Amino acid sequence: MRLWTLIKLVAGVVVLGVTVFTGLLVWHVQNEPIDGIFTKLVPVQFDPKPMVSLPVANADLPEIDPGAKIFEKAAELIAIDKLPEARERLRTVVNTYPRSKAAPEARRIVGEMNLDDLLSAAHMEDKAIHIVRPGESYTGIAMKHNTSLDCIVYLNGLMDLKGLHPGEELVVMPLDLRVLVEPGRKSLSLWKGGQFIKEYPLLSADVGSHKSAQVTKITSKAGIAGDRRVSPDMRDYRESEKVFSLDKTPLQIRSFHREDKDDDDDDDDRRPAGPGFILSVEDAEELALLLRPGNEVEIRVTGP
Repeated sequence: MRLWTLIKLVAGVVVLGVTVFTGLLVWHVQNEPIDGIFTKLVPVQFDPKPMVSLPVANADLPEIDPGAKIFEKAAELIAIDKLPEARERLRTVVNTYPRSKAAPEARRIVGEMNLDDLLSAAHMEDKAIHIVRPGESYTGIAMKHNTSLDCIVYLNGLMDLKGLHPGEELVVMPLDLRVLVEPGRKSLSLWKGGQFIKEYPLLSADVGSHKSAQVTKITSKAGIAGDRRVSPDMRDYRESEKVFSLDKTPLQIRSFHREDKDDDDDDDDRRPAGPGFILSVEDAEELALLLRPGNEVEIRVTGP
């Protein structure tokens, strides 16, 4: 009985050895050569397996800019005079992809399109016809419709504030725009609710000691003619440099203020006079058409 058990154990060991040897021989032939007796019994040779590596980012490859793609489509639509469709795509660039390389140009183009609609007599949306009543004045009409004398003069093609006659019709447009000033970007933009209207570059944006963001409003709009401050109903106002004063802050929105100069100075030389937000004369003139006392102004100060 003991001899039989010993025979079975030896047989089992032999079978196990043969199984292991067979498995190693199969691996040697099919997968990877094994040195020693296996190489002597069955010489095999494999081509080296290629090394697989992950792709490395190439800094020279262009970044994906969805805003630029949308802008290109908008430009194509403008070329074939499909302006409403083009404007929608430009607004998408402005609102959805503000960091796109195409965003500044998109803001410029859509701003011009929006302004054409706002100031065009052919687009009467948001405009009204005021019929002059006895005793009314331009200032009273402007206050009644939340507009400005500048806007009334422009929309009605007036050369000056001539006398009013009862029954006369005037086109008026409420000016309910909001101003966003971003000194870090040197940008002033106009908004109607949540809709972008137009952006203006600031030539200078000096907040002085006012380092925190604030929401204020325009308290007055005037002009500087020489050394005099003139109001919108005065004769010299049309050719004056426009100044917008803000509530609860000495900061102003204005064009360059003329300083006293010697005869040898360039007549076009202008310098900012203290802290404030400085625009070109042309942009300040355009803002005078669109803003009135009471318009909200948000000063969004960012960074240190």
